[in-house]
Amino acid sequence: MSLNVDRAGSAFTFKGGMLPMTVMELTSADPEAIRDQLVGKLNQAPAFFQHTPVMLSVEKLDEPHLALERVCAVCRAHKLLPVAVRGGGDPVKQSAWALGLGWFPPQEERVRNLESVEPTGGEDALPEEKPPLVPGVGGVVAVGSRIHRGTVRSGQQVTAPDGDLVVLGAVNAGAEVLAGGNVHVYGALRGRALAGIHGDREASIFCHELRAELLSLAGNYKRLEDIDPQLLGKAVQARLDDDQLTIAPLA
Repeated sequence: MSLNVDRAGSAFTFKGGMLPMTVMELTSADPEAIRDQLVGKLNQAPAFFQHTPVMLSVEKLDEPHLALERVCAVCRAHKLLPVAVRGGGDPVKQSAWALGLGWFPPQEERVRNLESVEPTGGEDALPEEKPPLVPGVGGVVAVGSRIHRGTVRSGQQVTAPDGDLVVLGAVNAGAEVLAGGNVHVYGALRGRALAGIHGDREASIFCHELRAELLSLAGNYKRLEDIDPQLLGKAVQARLDDDQLTIAPLA
């Protein structure tokens, strides 16, 4: 049996990406308590439980590896798909790997690692750039931010991982815009907008016409079907209020 394979070609390529991920922050390692709460959530929002990938955060638990396998089983029984675990030490890491899950260090540790990187000076250091001014909400876009001029088309992804993203145009359905800070869309937002992708809970999403497939702030998100129909087509701000994603019209 022979396989028709192009030996000179490439079977795959690795590409970096920033995808929205629901974080399930566990405050109890009791699988039955988790099961009871999931049943209640299922009754409230059955559409959410459709093979949604989740990251299990065990940072608030003691010895979470002891119940990790049972917790994963409960999640899968309710159509949630655990794909990774965040937090814990080596025992959690080994348990996650044994279950075929990825593992991420605690959030505080990642923040410390980023803060420990100091910019280098010297003769070759780049001069400090002044932040550009743009019209609209906030008035100023900080250094590290990005301005995209024109429509973000379906299948296109525009990112500003180190600051705000300003889109001077529309975001079509099937397109995705992501920012470490705020997202500003000076047009119709029909695709997906993700702000605070590194966990910034002060980040907001602003748009002139809300029709978004998905809004996400620091991992908290709403799909189109979860948005108040009275807000559709309006100029709005989406922000976090007590860890709840809220949307309000812009005055």
